[in-house]
Amino acid sequence: MANFLDGRLALVTGASRGIGAATAEGLAAAGAHVVLTARTAADLEGVEERIHAAGGSATIAPLDLTESDSIAKLASAIGGRWNALDVLVLNAAMLGSLTPVPQIDGQEFGKLLTLNVLAQQALIAAFDPLLRRSAAGRLLAVTSSVGADPRPFWGAYGASKAALETLVLSYGEEVRNLAPLKVAIVDPGATATKMRARAFPGEDQAALKPPSAVAEAIVALLGDDFETGRRLELGR
Repeated sequence: MANFLDGRLALVTGASRGIGAATAEGLAAAGAHVVLTARTAADLEGVEERIHAAGGSATIAPLDLTESDSIAKLASAIGGRWNALDVLVLNAAMLGSLTPVPQIDGQEFGKLLTLNVLAQQALIAAFDPLLRRSAAGRLLAVTSSVGADPRPFWGAYGASKAALETLVLSYGEEVRNLAPLKVAIVDPGATATKMRARAFPGEDQAALKPPSAVAEAIVALLGDDFETGRRLELGR
């Protein structure tokens, strides 16, 4: 089970830190070659170095998912080197300001939706052919409880996660009978990340689970023959 992803290719977005970085390291430890994407090359290089030091294999692809043609270029590069994509983890997201709905800044909200929703749909569209070519393709989207359980001041971020879940689960139903591709939603719950620290300043992150715990759960999920539509909720 330790190397059940041997020979498989995985792509993780937002892989420079937190849950994304830990997930990339976990997938590599399970045998996958992992393509790491995020905006900051230096941080990606640090994750890549840790993967290589642990005996894993990875490639970094620094890019801004909201820039024009960036996703298409990434898909073209990956498709030119590999025949199929076995695992796609949609993790990249921005929190935005926590504010009452009437006070949401339209410009910031536009940026948030561009990354958290539009870029995610573009990733699904760009990598759909490669995912369908996999003998056992898996798409996992990282969400938040506020997408399904609205909370005061979290309207913008929650709306983006609700939209993400609908997109991903709809895609899963569309391909259910067309390819051996399965789709799942991962709600990591309270986790010690920089995004969490921004949302809850002053919270003792030592009392929260580390990103590595989420990564372990994601890798374990990939080892199961789950049904499309699976929702993994980790809580605190």
